[in-house]
Amino acid sequence: MKYSRVYLLLLLLMQPILTWAQLDLQKPFRDCHLQGSITLYDLQQKKWLYSDEADSRMETLPASTFKIINSLIALETGVIRDENEVVPWVGKTDTVLYGYRPEIYHDMPMKEAFRESAGWVYIELAKKIGKERYRQYLKQCHYGNGNLSQPDADFWNFGAFGISPRNQVEFLKAFYEERLPFSKRNFRIVKAMLVTETGADYTIRAKTGWTRDGGKDTGWWVGYAERNGNVYFFATRVIKDRKTPHPDFGPCRKEITKAVLRQLGVIE
Repeated sequence: MKYSRVYLLLLLLMQPILTWAQLDLQKPFRDCHLQGSITLYDLQQKKWLYSDEADSRMETLPASTFKIINSLIALETGVIRDENEVVPWVGKTDTVLYGYRPEIYHDMPMKEAFRESAGWVYIELAKKIGKERYRQYLKQCHYGNGNLSQPDADFWNFGAFGISPRNQVEFLKAFYEERLPFSKRNFRIVKAMLVTETGADYTIRAKTGWTRDGGKDTGWWVGYAERNGNVYFFATRVIKDRKTPHPDFGPCRKEITKAVLRQLGVIE
């Protein structure tokens, strides 16, 4: 009886190891015919999981995933009052750099700009925030490499600023736990804006990103999934040469992530 209990205990202890060892985190990337990585952190188990640990530490531009911390900074500095404040349409935008998206060319509240990834809204907010205040907040939040040498306002889309997938997850964990220099009100606002999917027993809060700098398409989906009292943080990044067509590049950011979350049993 004593040995049976010991054996049972060993089986229970080994269960997470066996489950995680059986994962194939590269398969979703192969299915999408894309290079990249996914980095995850299981809050309850305090365990990191990588499809490619070396890639998880490589810094690239955050693109629109920067809207998470950008929204917090805009709110905290008072540049924008709340998620419902409307930013007036500026009248024009560079369609070569940002593509032609007439559906976003109008006065817009921040929450819509966040949801629709309307870059022009956040560029206007960035001009008011200023590089010096960005430097202070980014340093306090341990977010990115601190290189804001890009002369234009949107240093998160172009230039030498960069963040790694692991750093994205570290930031998201601190954001979830509210261990950053922002008010509870502002955490609440941005967490609400982040909700992208809800199921019977899970919620996904996440933000996409896509930049076309340096001849590369760099796509992100970063966030966290909450289920049964646990939280699974993730940062998925895919990269391809801009000369190589891939019509599913955008959708694959989410498809890859969800395939991994299904392997983990986080979503159905």
